[in-house]
Formats: sequence, C-alpha cells, structure tokens
Amino acid sequence: MTRVILVRHGQTEWNRVERFRGRVDIALNEVGLAQARALAERLADWPIAALYSSPLRRAVQTARPVAERLGLPVQLLPGIVDINYGDWQERTPAQVAEAYPDLYRRWLEEPHLVRFPNGESLDEVRDRAIAALREVVARHDGQAILLVAHQVVNKVLVCAMLGLDNSHFWRIRQDNGCINIFDHQDGLFTAVLINDTCHLGASTLKSFR
Repeated sequence: MTRVILVRHGQTEWNRVERFRGRVDIALNEVGLAQARALAERLADWPIAALYSSPLRRAVQTARPVAERLGLPVQLLPGIVDINYGDWQERTPAQVAEAYPDLYRRWLEEPHLVRFPNGESLDEVRDRAIAALREVVARHDGQAILLVAHQVVNKVLVCAMLGLDNSHFWRIRQDNGCINIFDHQDGLFTAVLINDTCHLGASTLKSFR
C-alpha cells in the first residue's frame, strides 16, 4: 500500500482578495508562511519517504519547511502545476464576469465543460495531474509520499481518486494549507482524510479561498 498525502499551498495575497492565479508565480503572504510552518509541525514525525511540489513559488514555499523538518529534498513535479487560466489570469471574478458573462456563468454551473480562453480545461489538468500522481505512486510503492499542489489540481485529483468526474468540481473543498490522505492499493485509491485543517488551529491561520 502507498499513502498519498496531498496538500494545498498556503495563502497568497491573491487568495485573500480573490484573483485568478493560475500560472502567475506569486509568493505566500504572512498568513501563508505561518500556515506552511504549522503544516511542517503537523507532519514532523510522519514517515514520509519523498516530497514533491508544483514548480510554482507558492507551492515550493509551502513544501520547504516540511522538507527541512523531514530532512528531504523538495522534488519539482511539473504535472501538478496550477491550471492555466489563460486570459482570465490576474483578473478578479467580477472582472471576468463582466468580460465573459456567458463563459463565467458556465464555469460556475458546468465547470467540466469550460476551456479557458488561451488556457486549459479541467480535463486537461486532470489528465496531466493523474499521470504525474500515478508515476510517483509507482516509484514509491509501499511508502508514504507528500505532494504540494493547488486548489484546482487538488480538486480534480480528489475527484479522480474518488471515481467522480469533473462535474463534481464545486463539491470538493480545498482550503489553503489543507491535508488530504489517500491510500493506494491494487490500482484503487481509498480516501482517509479530505481537506483537514486542524493543524492551522487559530482562526488567523484559517483561509478559505
């Protein structure tokens, strides 16, 4: 059995003000850095064999304190990089709703049918992310591995591991700094923990965007 520990990166300023992030390489804010430290404290004595991160800075900054506590390198995994929002990147939801009213409505109602202008679809993200996940699961058979990724990536991976299609995207919640655990055996994933944030404790470390 292989244990997959899937984490969402800590808070950035664009999480706080709600702006489409995607491939924009923004850093954690002070809350996000504190969330990363709290995550490292939570995982300090877990028997994790390898740590993988999206190449984007906000994920690497979240992974680094954990890696230091565990004495592991941060290995970059391009397949779990954030979604490419294309022309929506750097805009707020209000700006997108004004510029793309029909597509934005569809995003809220039927996210699995949307491909962002000059960007990706959820299916494309899911295909590359699940391929990357299966690769590292095969590489670490019988061990526990940690992956630090992004809200959209985590949501489609959780859907995939639960056997759900991407139409369930909005029914999966992934808060900043959350932990998900899935066990993999005989080709199947079993959910152990989803969107756990108990390690963040104080309300000042809780963030929901």
